[in-house]
Amino acid sequence: MSVSRPAAVIVLAAGEGTRMKSDTPKVLHAICGETLLGHVLATARETDPVRLIVVVGHRRREVTEYLAQHAPDAQPVVQDRQGGTGHAVRTVIEEVGLDHGTIVVTYADAPLLRGTTLAALVQEHQATGAAATALTARVPNPHGYGRIIRDGSGDFLAIIEEADATPAQRAVDEINSGVYAFEAHLLGDAVKRVPTDNAKGEEYLTDVVAILRAEGHHVASVTLEDPDEVLGVNDRAQLARARHIFNERLLGTWMSAGVTIVDPATTWIDTGVSLARDVEIGPGTQLEGRTMVAAGARVGPGSQLRDTAVGEGASVIQSFCREADIGAGAVVGPFAYLPPGSKVDAGGSAAGMNESGIGAGGQMTGSGQDPAHQDPGGQGPGGQGPQAQGPQAQGPQAQGPQAQGPQAQGPQAQGFRAPGARGRPAGGQDAATSEGAQGA
Repeated sequence: MSVSRPAAVIVLAAGEGTRMKSDTPKVLHAICGETLLGHVLATARETDPVRLIVVVGHRRREVTEYLAQHAPDAQPVVQDRQGGTGHAVRTVIEEVGLDHGTIVVTYADAPLLRGTTLAALVQEHQATGAAATALTARVPNPHGYGRIIRDGSGDFLAIIEEADATPAQRAVDEINSGVYAFEAHLLGDAVKRVPTDNAKGEEYLTDVVAILRAEGHHVASVTLEDPDEVLGVNDRAQLARARHIFNERLLGTWMSAGVTIVDPATTWIDTGVSLARDVEIGPGTQLEGRTMVAAGARVGPGSQLRDTAVGEGASVIQSFCREADIGAGAVVGPFAYLPPGSKVDAGGSAAGMNESGIGAGGQMTGSGQDPAHQDPGGQGPGGQGPQAQGPQAQGPQAQGPQAQGPQAQGPQAQGFRAPGARGRPAGGQDAATSEGAQGA
């Protein structure tokens, strides 16, 4: 059976996120070089929806500006009050007019949900002809989640919130993720009839499922093999856990592609990084932004590279490099700082700076100064900036074929993107209820 494109993926991003205790909107916090919302949008795009819709509410200006700059394909829809997940979806349907096809609902605080999982949800939904299909997971500690109740034959029966569950129902370890696929025309009708007779007086999507089931419509489910996919991010501890899981998946992708990660526990790599075969990453290393490392290069231990190109066979040891070009076979470090625009020619070297910043012949040399106290803003100790010229360590105005910028292509600094390098492993919801990112 061929699977039709979803008519829309709706990403709920209107929640206040008070538990983050931050001046930054929750969904704009980042893990592995991308915002939570950015990860979720990337996952949603893997289903190739006709429309990609983001419900905004709290701090809508910042979130809408982010979408305009980073995700112009996403359409923001304003939820003018915190009325619950059902109200958010009803607002979309009334404003956009979705009346046919499959509608997927997911959450902006669910960065670990995989694109393949959403695709499987859509496929099961369409294959079974269901009115609604719920994404579920089995977890060792289901506390706080709505439980999935099944009949004697194992078919989906109901979602029971923990507060309403009997002791036997609370013992069930299958939980509702809050992620669904719906038939648009049935969703549009049922969502108008969702009650608000709950403690918060809000409209919940779980009640849409109950309405459809009560009216005799088929409700299907897809159970996750990896419950981490439904991890929601509601506070800093959950943000750290999500970052760890996502990074672990990225490292696994790169090791499968022929990259050596000496100590995965202390290595962090952003989604935009490109690594070639036989690259070796030492302990305590962070690769950020659009950093590219060519074949056979070694980075680390103790290095941080941001938007930097490292040429084939080069070596970077205990150094901090920002928007730098490091040529093939070059040696950087230990204790070097390469500010934006710095260039180290093929076969050249750059070590920690001394009092004057640049040694004889323009080569960056050993440092008598603690590198931790060097100014990362662009000038080296002694006031020498990165404009100093020399055959081996050139400043941002210097030109040369040996080391191209982070986006440039060339034998010294070409990156390698392994399949799945974004780690699109990615999901979650607020553990307090079966509702998702609309919550705090």
